[in-house]
Amino acid sequence: MATEESRTRVTILTGNYRIRGYVELIPGARLTDYMTEAKDFIALTDAEVWEPTLGGRQVLATPFLNLRRDH
Repeated sequence: MATEESRTRVTILTGNYRIRGYVELIPGARLTDYMTEAKDFIALTDAEVWEPTLGGRQVLATPFLNLRRDH
């Protein structure tokens, strides 16, 4: 189980959605290092998927989302 200090809140914009969630980082690691080392997927916890427009509706909420980087 990750500690609160290792969780970094992120917002990711895709062509179709705005995704909010947490990326689990090793203490002291930088998000840019995580993105460089991530292969095909980005693992998010406590993820929320929203329509991209401001005030858009929430489409999905899930405890884990494996987001393909191509998107």
